[in-house]
Amino acid sequence: MEEIRARLKIPSDRLDAINLILVNPNMRAIDDFLDVVSKYGTPEEINARAKQAMELPALLQRVEQTRPEYLADLHWLQEQVDKGSFISIAEYRRKVLGGKAELMTFNDNFAVTLEISACQYFPWAIAAAKRAIAQQSLMPGRFIRVRKMKEQEADGDLPAFAALMQIIGASFVETLDTRGTDSSNVHLGGPATITGYFGGVGQPNEHALQWLDEYLYYYTRYGIRQVLNINPGTVMLGYLLHRLGVDIEFKISVFMGNDNPYSALWTLIAAHLFSRDDGSSPLIGFNWSNSVNNETIEIASQFRKTLDFENVVRFEHHITEAWKSIVRQPYNRRDELMELVKHVPNISAKHEGGDPEIEQTRQHPSDILDYFRSKEEIVAAGDWEHLILNFLDKFDAVNRTAKALTKHGLSFVAAQKLHPLERKQAKSQKSKVKISRPNTDKYPGGVPSDQLNV
Repeated sequence: MEEIRARLKIPSDRLDAINLILVNPNMRAIDDFLDVVSKYGTPEEINARAKQAMELPALLQRVEQTRPEYLADLHWLQEQVDKGSFISIAEYRRKVLGGKAELMTFNDNFAVTLEISACQYFPWAIAAAKRAIAQQSLMPGRFIRVRKMKEQEADGDLPAFAALMQIIGASFVETLDTRGTDSSNVHLGGPATITGYFGGVGQPNEHALQWLDEYLYYYTRYGIRQVLNINPGTVMLGYLLHRLGVDIEFKISVFMGNDNPYSALWTLIAAHLFSRDDGSSPLIGFNWSNSVNNETIEIASQFRKTLDFENVVRFEHHITEAWKSIVRQPYNRRDELMELVKHVPNISAKHEGGDPEIEQTRQHPSDILDYFRSKEEIVAAGDWEHLILNFLDKFDAVNRTAKALTKHGLSFVAAQKLHPLERKQAKSQKSKVKISRPNTDKYPGGVPSDQLNV
């Protein structure tokens, strides 16, 4: 067996052939990639622009220009953070476990990231924060968004949400408009062409480079670093961009369909091949297909560790799913998660729907197809309140998972600036950036920039 296994070893000269493609000045695929990047400057210039754009005062100025009324919400949120209005981890554990909490040891090396998807609109996150204070529950440590980028840029939601994430200390992922469902494949439509989707909606022809261009636009203009990735070609472009020195980060979507250890092996080998000398990779989230079982994730965890990616690439696993249009229901993987995270680190528990017993009682249960609707259409159809309720059902599902983890003596990662380990830490940490509440009644046409004090 060992003699046969040895045949799998790849000769080092194979790498020379790959490098011939990458550094060949006449290689069209690489030339086209570099042409897009050069529109935005050198990698160092690109990162510098992004760093400036993602600073909280810069984001708040954009909010002031497009949606000044959101400044009041951000001001309120920062006040709650400074006052310590959100429950600490220690308080939460005592709430769930009572006196037993003081006797238990929680292993932070296997902490589960609490993740919610999709938080489409800024007001939804504010509604969740108010619920977290009222119920003394937890805000997730990771938010996924699938709203149209141009739409949320136009109405001011994009910078407001990015600012909110900084205030609460959570990571977030945006989904670019070049996502395969944007009519990029002209031969696919509705049910009449359904079998065409079996090969993936994809990013055909020039659309991979359009995805790259779109990423660099939002990265340099708003500091949006983490985005969803759905196609092998755009995954490769992400690897190449990071290798150049641009600090892109992405997560691979569930729609990539990684449903066995060998698909994960292929993806992680490529990530390792193009990683930087410090071991970093742009691949920071790997979303498994809904069909995977614990054994598949356990097997993949073994070679993830060998590639030194255990702390780099988070395995993201759906615990709940939208009630309609994506999986057979009921779908709830919470009990499996309790077993998996006892020995597999760096797991994200993703909640894309409410618990099934709640969803089936709703007049408008969560539907994955709602992600592709415009805000104008949602409001006109009278579905805005339904979708807020859907999101809060997901929020409640996140907290049920946190409660289950706590009862099992397991740790979690919630919004870190809201939920410190001990309350005294929250009171000692004051925001370096203060947000002055604008008088929107005084300035109905928009708050002048000289009235925005940060």
